Amino acid sequence: MYLLGFDIGSSSVKASLVKIDTGSCTASAFFPKQEMTIIAHKPGWAEQDPSSWWDNLKLATKEVLKISGAKGSDIKAIGISYQMHGLVCIDKNKEVVRPSIIWCDSRAVPIGDKAFKEIGGQHCLEHLLNSPGNFTASKLKWVKENEPDLFARIDKILLPGDYIAMKLTGEVTTTISGLSEGMFWDFKNNHLADFLLNHYGIKKDLIPTILPTFSEQGRVSSSAAEELGLSIGTPVAYRAGDQPNNAFSLNVINPGEIAATAGTSGVVYGVSDTVKYDPKSRVNTFAHVNHTQNKTRLGVLLCINGTGILNSWVKRNAGFADSGYDAMNEVASSVPIGSDGLIILPFGNGSERVLENANPGSWFGNINFNIHSNKHIVRAAQEGIVFSFHYGMEVMKQTGIQPSVIRAGHANMFLSPVFRETLAGVSGASIELYDTDGSQGAAKGAGVGAGIYHSFEEAFGGLKKIQTVYPDTTKYQQFQDAYNIWLNTLLNIVK
Repeated sequence: MYLLGFDIGSSSVKASLVKIDTGSCTASAFFPKQEMTIIAHKPGWAEQDPSSWWDNLKLATKEVLKISGAKGSDIKAIGISYQMHGLVCIDKNKEVVRPSIIWCDSRAVPIGDKAFKEIGGQHCLEHLLNSPGNFTASKLKWVKENEPDLFARIDKILLPGDYIAMKLTGEVTTTISGLSEGMFWDFKNNHLADFLLNHYGIKKDLIPTILPTFSEQGRVSSSAAEELGLSIGTPVAYRAGDQPNNAFSLNVINPGEIAATAGTSGVVYGVSDTVKYDPKSRVNTFAHVNHTQNKTRLGVLLCINGTGILNSWVKRNAGFADSGYDAMNEVASSVPIGSDGLIILPFGNGSERVLENANPGSWFGNINFNIHSNKHIVRAAQEGIVFSFHYGMEVMKQTGIQPSVIRAGHANMFLSPVFRETLAGVSGASIELYDTDGSQGAAKGAGVGAGIYHSFEEAFGGLKKIQTVYPDTTKYQQFQDAYNIWLNTLLNIVK
């Protein structure tokens, strides 16, 4: 018997089958094989057609069933992980009104900044734990201001995971965790953020029915079952944004535990039981997957937009398109710490919250034509990504998050020895690597939500640590010196 987990990213959709009794992954598949299209009609914009998520989910589901030999009747529950902060608007017929404005779209930054000033920064932080910023509510306000005819057609607004749950079940619902990531949840009063909705002129009836993260959130409809090869009535029992879910997939659920990911964007995510916030909203606080109105479990999230996307850009443009990431990691290891003075700032994928919504773009500096080669570019890019992590982790410490151990999946940038050794070296934290991912975490979340697993401990009994990377104390000063040079460059660029 199996659990099925979906991870709806902006690059691809992944499906994994997890065996209920062992917690091991039997099969995984993702589509498309090349990255999904992101539509950018103007600089700073980023949209996707939600139907492309569903189309690729169907392909991934059919492939994972084929690989495993499993039948639809063998799947006992379904879980969903999804790209956070996206806006999906549907009409009364549950049809999409416009393309989704996704997480890395920065068009709503001025709207959120204006609301922060007009409502009052202290009020926003005490209730939302964040500035309204460039989150889903502000994106919806942008639609209201700029596309009034489309806005008038909206019956409900969804996050990307809500849309997938609707396609699976026909039910239009959401969660507190999801609402918190969109700035729709008031933590101080434990209800919808009426004050922000009123300020934006948005009616509360646009918000769907709210269900617990771990719960039966509908059952697979006859039409979805036919499209996917699943059984009618299979429960959808878990739904969470990708970063809370990635932390959950690493069994990061208790205060003080830390998770990190480094895919297209990079994230450090720590769990807290204390309501705190960064006064400048450079790191953000959302409801974690196990947060309830009676038990505070908050995720403090540092996001760097330009992470794997920078590494991918280097692969395509610095002579590694054919040889790939393994070759890049090998040549990076041949370059000394600090990349012989070459510096890269990785901020080339939209506004960065950790920089107070500044959008400086990426920056290459101190290039010496007699010394530097493409191998220096590779190492400087990876160091720049790590140093941006460390910069944000210093901000996180102000909210009470003190990382001494960071858990991560053995994937993406964490496959690079230079990346993980630099992160351990500059932060002083040990890096624990696990063979898991977001789709597997979503599957296990479904097992909890459906009551198949009776505790988190049972769900993660089969999670195995495959490697620990410890800080090299003999190189501590070299890492610090390189970071300080990088930091001074950053501060001069964004001041």
